[in-house]
Amino acid sequence: MDEFSDFRAPLYEVKANLFKGLAHPVRIRVLELLSAAPEVSVTEMLAATGLEASHLSQHLSVLRRYHLVTGERRALQMFYSLAYPQVAELLAVARLLLNDMLRNTREQLEHSAAGTPETAPAVAG
Repeated sequence: MDEFSDFRAPLYEVKANLFKGLAHPVRIRVLELLSAAPEVSVTEMLAATGLEASHLSQHLSVLRRYHLVTGERRALQMFYSLAYPQVAELLAVARLLLNDMLRNTREQLEHSAAGTPETAPAVAG
């Protein structure tokens, strides 16, 4: 059964299936490549990712199954593009969120380090 075809499923389950399609660094990298260009050939993806063809093919299959990319064969070459432009927007929002989270963590660490004395005061006895 297609991950999105059960219209009786709660929206949160459908959303979870979307994120399953995103849940691998290679798939995120492929989607980033596709976000930067209208279409990208498999040859270009292989060069950009350094993957073996069989591994890239498996990841592209997952991305197709989750309706994140579309593919078109032209002669001997396959070209892929984002199925929805919102995927690029989702990646951009994720980048902003991660930057904010990292900045917040850095500020917390700096604040914590500033409040901690470097050496403990000697205790008089």
